[in-house]
Amino acid sequence: MTVAAEEAGERLDRLFARHVGALSRSRLKELIKSGHASVDGRKIEEPNYRVKQGEQAVLEIPPPEPAEPRGEPIPLAIVYEDDHLIVIDKPAGMVVHPAAGNWTGTLVNALIAHCGDSLSGIGGVRRPGIVHRLDKDTSGLIVVAKTDVAHQGLAAQFAAHGADGRLDRTYIAVVWGVPEPRRGIIDAPLARSETNRTRIAVARRGGRRAVTRYEVVDHLPQGAREPVASIVRCRLMTGRTHQIRVHMAHIRHPLLGDTAYGAGFAASAARLPEAAQEALRRLGRQALHATVLGFEHPVTGEQMRFESPLPADLQALIDACRGA
Repeated sequence: MTVAAEEAGERLDRLFARHVGALSRSRLKELIKSGHASVDGRKIEEPNYRVKQGEQAVLEIPPPEPAEPRGEPIPLAIVYEDDHLIVIDKPAGMVVHPAAGNWTGTLVNALIAHCGDSLSGIGGVRRPGIVHRLDKDTSGLIVVAKTDVAHQGLAAQFAAHGADGRLDRTYIAVVWGVPEPRRGIIDAPLARSETNRTRIAVARRGGRRAVTRYEVVDHLPQGAREPVASIVRCRLMTGRTHQIRVHMAHIRHPLLGDTAYGAGFAASAARLPEAAQEALRRLGRQALHATVLGFEHPVTGEQMRFESPLPADLQALIDACRGA
C-alpha cells in the first residue's frame, strides 16, 4: 500500500493508521519496526518518523500466518456475526481456548473452521481474538474478534471492566440458601489459592480487585418457609477467573453443582425434592449461565446487547426445584 503525505510533520504510524483501517496502531508499529515500511524508497523502522509533504510512504502487509490450532467443523450457536466480530452462545462442556489437556474440540478450533479467511490476522496470525472467557462448564454468551481493530477495541472495553458504561456481563446462578442482604455488592480481591494452585481464592493480602453485584431473583422451592436455594442474578464489575463462583462461596452461598467451591454443601442436596436431586445429578456442572452480554461495537460504535435463554439442563433443575 502506497500513501502520499499530504502535510509535513505527521508521524509515519499515524499516516498509515488513517489509511489502513483493518490494522490497529500497535500492529502497524510492529510492521514498521520489522522493516515493512519505506519512505521514498528508504526503509524506515521508526514509527515516529516524521514524513515530509509529498513523500511516498509504502507499507508492505504480509499475509497472516496460519493459526497454530487447527480448524475443526464443530457446530456453533451463532447469535450475531459481521465482518468484525462474532457472538456465540457457548454450550457447557466446551473449552474456549486450546491448552494442556484440551488441544482439540475448543471454541477457537471451531471458529477457525467457521470463519476461515474472514479472520484478517490478529497480531499477524490468522486467529480469532479472545477478549474474555467462560469456564468450560459455564454456558452462555461470548464475543470474539475477527479483525485486529475489533480485537483492540473490545479488549479496551473489557480492560475497563464496565466502568465506562459500555460493557454489561450478567449471569444467572442457582446458589445454596438465600443471600442476605437480597441485593448487594461483593468486593473481595482474588488470587491463586495458596493451598491449591488450580483454584482461585479471596486473597488475604494483595490479589486483584474483583467486584460482583448480585440480586436474589427467586427462592427454591417457591413459597418455602426455609428455601433450600435461590436464583441469583450476578453482574460482573470486573472479570476475574472463577469470579462469581468464588465470590458466592465467599459469602457462604456457593453455586449448586460446583464441586470446586461448594463441596462443603453437597449434603444440602438431600433437602431438595427428589426430582430436583436427579436434575442436579444430570446437570453435572456449576449452575451458572452468561445470560446477557452488552458492549459497544468496536468499529461502528453501535451499542450491542444480546440475551441468551437458560439452557435446557439448567432450566430443568430450576423447574424441578420449583416442583413444576
